[in-house]
Amino acid sequence: MTKNSVSAQPEEDASLPVSAKIRQRLQQARQRFHANDNISAYVRVGELDALVEEVAGKMKGVLESLVIDTDSDHNTQDTARRVAKMYLQEVFHGRYVPAPAITEFPNAEHLNELMIVGPITVRSACSHHFCPIMGRLWIGLMPNENSNLIGLSKYTRLAEWVMSRPQIQEEAIVQMAELLMNKVHPDGLAVVMEADHFCMQWRGVKDSQTKMVNSVMRGSFLKNSNLRREFLSLINLKN
Repeated sequence: MTKNSVSAQPEEDASLPVSAKIRQRLQQARQRFHANDNISAYVRVGELDALVEEVAGKMKGVLESLVIDTDSDHNTQDTARRVAKMYLQEVFHGRYVPAPAITEFPNAEHLNELMIVGPITVRSACSHHFCPIMGRLWIGLMPNENSNLIGLSKYTRLAEWVMSRPQIQEEAIVQMAELLMNKVHPDGLAVVMEADHFCMQWRGVKDSQTKMVNSVMRGSFLKNSNLRREFLSLINLKN
């Protein structure tokens, strides 16, 4: 559904909080709005600022329930608003803004050799505890004569857009793979991510050494074990 079709919905109750209005649009369109979904098509101009104010008010209630005196504590007087802005404008902005504009070029020289991009530094937060996920991402591509080519920096922009949402690592790289398959149309695609999870380091078992590495293979990377081995040897996770 496009933004125009969203705006064509029946007039909304102006007394509703902005989050309720956005949720109502999503439900009317039967669209999922999980933590790692992008919902930008259902957010109207100016509503993100209103959402910051709404989240700030509710975050102030969280601080009060944590028995923090935000009135006299100079360190936390504006914390609720800072946290709201951080979530909506930075850490989770990939939920609320459209995909970055990516110019795609035809494969004029019919390139068909292995291309590797990375490591790309990625930052996210786990959707279980909202603790940071910090890691690196590698992308392998086998283009064909009908593939689209995109600039090197655009891979980083797309990765940031996908990762700037509450995520679990396994689902994040699947989203990244599907996005690139749709944009580039390669014969094969490989995505590997290695990350530290602060939900393990900061809480729970408090293990600061364990990392998670996972991969998604599509097309020729899935079918051709030699190509897969070449890609994995070249990215050399130990570096």
